[in-house]
Amino acid sequence: MSFDSLIIKNSKLKVEKEIALTINDKLEILSNATSNNGIKKVTTIPSIIKWTGSKRKQANEIAAYIPDHDRYFEPFLGGGAMLYIAGTRGSYANDIYSPLIEFWKLVQNDKDVVIQYYSEEWNKLQKNLPDHYYNIRDRFNKDPNGLDLSFLTRTCVNGIVRFNKEGEFNNSFHLSRKGMKPDTFAKIVDKWNKKVQGINFTNFDYREILDISKKGDVIYLDPPYAGSNNRYIENLDIDSFMNELEKLNKKGVKWLLSFDGQRGEENLEYPVPRDLYKRKIILSNGNSTLNQVLNGEVKEVKESLYINF
Repeated sequence: MSFDSLIIKNSKLKVEKEIALTINDKLEILSNATSNNGIKKVTTIPSIIKWTGSKRKQANEIAAYIPDHDRYFEPFLGGGAMLYIAGTRGSYANDIYSPLIEFWKLVQNDKDVVIQYYSEEWNKLQKNLPDHYYNIRDRFNKDPNGLDLSFLTRTCVNGIVRFNKEGEFNNSFHLSRKGMKPDTFAKIVDKWNKKVQGINFTNFDYREILDISKKGDVIYLDPPYAGSNNRYIENLDIDSFMNELEKLNKKGVKWLLSFDGQRGEENLEYPVPRDLYKRKIILSNGNSTLNQVLNGEVKEVKESLYINF
């Protein structure tokens, strides 16, 4: 059944049909071991750096929708879960936050530096809990850099990346966890080092990366949610973003967009213009760790995946 045939005027029936579409799409994923690109249905993604909005739980499901393409683009890289599955030589992995891209480039080109740094700082932390964490946090806020950022995300409360109004990292040390052991971290860095060879890591505004794309490319976009404020370093101009999607459509570039959803009974959907996309899929992302930490509540998170093809 085509998506267009599911569009009906009655709002209640429309919701029911979208739910039915979601179920059918998930069944389609389960029935196919690989996508058109030969991407395996289930890939275990090692967590090398924690980042708010991680798609590790959804990455395999999202990747199953990626069509054949020339180049893969990811303008909002973050923790890189989708890159681990979909990235190939010549792909573009971008983020506006320079310490994050600095870290990714070190993983790609100087993995031994990453491994040695983590081991040294982890051992210092064990001897000086929790003061050494706050020493690193102060150092990072004076001189933001990729290595300190990665260590903070591995040792802060639930790995939640959080900044204050001045752009300073302000999450606290996770007292009940002392950070991943260096040997385990080293193995993860090795895996990622092999995965990201040939990837173009860039530190630009997302619009500059989208301008590079052309027909035949595919783009996965995972921007900050509207109104996400201090959960991300960058606030998104929604109107400008929607204009960029329209430009991609005119160029014939295929894209997939994770953008809004629902947390418990709270509706976080944003009115994405209906003429921009052809399909909308609802994906489950499990329970909200962020909400549990901030409010003491466990709420299931569902996210929307918009597809323009």
